[in-house]
Amino acid sequence: MKIGILGGGLSGIVLAYMLQESEKISGIDILEKEQVPGGLCRSYNLNGVPYDIGPHIIFSKNKEVLDLMVNLLGENINKLRRSNKIYFKGKFIKYPFENDLSSLPDEDKMYCLNAFLNNPYVDYEPNNMLQFFLTTFGEGITNSYLRPYNEKIWKYDPSLMDTQMVDRIPKPPAEDIIRSANGIQTEGYLHQLFFYYPKHGGIAALVKAFADGFSKKVTVTPGFTIAGIKKNGTLWSVKSSDGMEHAYDFIISTIPLPVLCKAMTVALPKDVKNAVEGLKHNSIIITTLNLKKDNLGDNFAVMVPDKEIIFHRLSKLNFLMPNSYPAKGTTLLVEITYRKGDLIDKKTDADILERIVNDLVKVGFVDSRDDLISSEIRRVEYAYVIYDLHHKKNMKIIKDFYEDELNVLLCGRFGEYEYLNMDAVIERCLDKTKKINAALEKA
Repeated sequence: MKIGILGGGLSGIVLAYMLQESEKISGIDILEKEQVPGGLCRSYNLNGVPYDIGPHIIFSKNKEVLDLMVNLLGENINKLRRSNKIYFKGKFIKYPFENDLSSLPDEDKMYCLNAFLNNPYVDYEPNNMLQFFLTTFGEGITNSYLRPYNEKIWKYDPSLMDTQMVDRIPKPPAEDIIRSANGIQTEGYLHQLFFYYPKHGGIAALVKAFADGFSKKVTVTPGFTIAGIKKNGTLWSVKSSDGMEHAYDFIISTIPLPVLCKAMTVALPKDVKNAVEGLKHNSIIITTLNLKKDNLGDNFAVMVPDKEIIFHRLSKLNFLMPNSYPAKGTTLLVEITYRKGDLIDKKTDADILERIVNDLVKVGFVDSRDDLISSEIRRVEYAYVIYDLHHKKNMKIIKDFYEDELNVLLCGRFGEYEYLNMDAVIERCLDKTKKINAALEKA
């Protein structure tokens, strides 16, 4: 059997790496639109300093997945302890917010503590993201941080998003919140407290480590823009925009679902077409700044819920790869989400850079515009999946059609339209590999 994998992001690379072990599979082709594979796990560089599309870190609750990533990178890996902050009313609050209430101004501290301990929403079953925040944390923590930050990053009202994104967040014990308000800091999200990152090459080093393990069964075809996908008898035909055509017994799609649907010559039922059109996502602007200095201290990421500031998060890349940076200066990665057609989308790169630098100076993260040495801006169309209230229904319709009727496997963040971190992508690939191998054994 010959398999075609549409898309060479992390999911496509990992699937090929795992499936190549099957004796039932004679060949695997990865068809990638870009010249370099990696998808959202590609890395670039500014003046020789590597940076990613957002700050990727390596962690997982799944020991099998974590061990796989760490072992593949071998000696090219650092183990780091989280040092993240939230910038709130001129103060750096330790992340997560609820674990450092004593650092808040007194009025805000008492608001958050009292609303948590006397929460009128605690017995409700949440049906959307906002309700989850209110039932879990109370009005104080919700209104001070969780609501404004999530509105800022998603560009979507949390009352119209479901709970898929937040179901994993544990409810903090009351004693932890009381200790937090009394100045006894606690740690939240312990599975992320320590994480790994490549010493060299950015997160693309992980993708390369998987690809370096390919056997001769696997072929990667870069620059392959899919123009048509159709069924010829028992085979799938995949045609590129420049006329190249490949035939496969089975295809796996990791490309964004709207792109897949546009390329398919198979007529889409109306409900499937409507479901695809109903999917929602955010795009992202990644701005990398090389600066003479900064005022962030020994911190990695800083979340900024203030809506007057254009960016929602910035990361200090020196923290990730201290050996890859010059002794002087610093490199910041600044993130701004947007959706096609909104006001941010319509701004020029020059306007975006001007606003970022002004806002960095405004909040005191940078002393002066004169500290900027160089910069680079990248826009990525498919960045974050939005779990709106119709997401589950839409995805069921889509998966029922593609996987059950057409036997086209969907995988990856935008292949399945799920907000999957790297470890979740790899875990999903492990699961799908087992299912494919089981099906091949039965055939």
